[in-house]
Amino acid sequence: MKRRSLIKNLGGLLLAPILPVQLPTSLPPVLRVAHLTDVHLKDEWDAPARFRRCLQHVQAQSPAVGMILNGGDIVFDMNKENLPAINAQWSLYHSIVKSACTLPIHYALGNHDIWWSENNKGQAVYGKQFSLDQLQLSKPWYSFTQSGWKFIVLDSVHLDIDNTWYIGKLGDEQFSWLQNELKSTAASMPVCVLLHIPILTATLMIEDDIVNKWEMTGGDMHTDTAKIIKLFNGYPNVKLCLSGHVHLRDKVVYNNVTYICNGAVSGAWWKGNKRETAPGYGLIDLYADGSFTEQYVNY
Repeated sequence: MKRRSLIKNLGGLLLAPILPVQLPTSLPPVLRVAHLTDVHLKDEWDAPARFRRCLQHVQAQSPAVGMILNGGDIVFDMNKENLPAINAQWSLYHSIVKSACTLPIHYALGNHDIWWSENNKGQAVYGKQFSLDQLQLSKPWYSFTQSGWKFIVLDSVHLDIDNTWYIGKLGDEQFSWLQNELKSTAASMPVCVLLHIPILTATLMIEDDIVNKWEMTGGDMHTDTAKIIKLFNGYPNVKLCLSGHVHLRDKVVYNNVTYICNGAVSGAWWKGNKRETAPGYGLIDLYADGSFTEQYVNY
């Protein structure tokens, strides 16, 4: 095809604006983090040995990983279990981390880290308190800074309106805290958000035999997504949101914020791949200018 004909056929496509792409600088990253989510640890399915293998894989990376961000569902399941079973899962987790990991770990709580046994609502460790005590956290949401980045850890799991199951949201108190946290952060400091249930994900559209519409429940993605995104829109230094929960890997870039679901360390609960996503973790290089590079690593 002659050049004149090619230009004619392309028409208005040549007039489309070229959008700027933020690439990392030539300087080295200020921090490398590993995002591990949905470990679901239990003494079955060879899960302890495989979790150790994952931790060893993380610590063998070059350049070295500086810290681990754990996205929740740390133990297999606390929801309706009895206390001896819960204690056994947590004891196993602590023993593996103590013997196989030298990196600092920061935690968000997942829905499987909450004790919602109806027969034990009066106990002091009911709800999130048991896991908070295990992780030595005073609250399920908090923030910290490292290497010039602000990390905001959110609590995305709350009781549904009927108080029987969970829903993804922040709630009024935590949302106000998040507003103040962003307001008090220097505009030049990039922000990374960690939570369990995704704020925004495309994975919920991956279903078999859809005829007319998809069904999305409030336990699969945040129900206050629009409210959070509107808040983030006022703070261009919010760069990255990391989540898990769905055990699938995806990346959605919306309004200059990148939302990443980083699969699951356990894959399909230690029984292979969850659809096309194999067991793995996220590996992220953070740069001083707020840019980052990331990949999903199978271990």
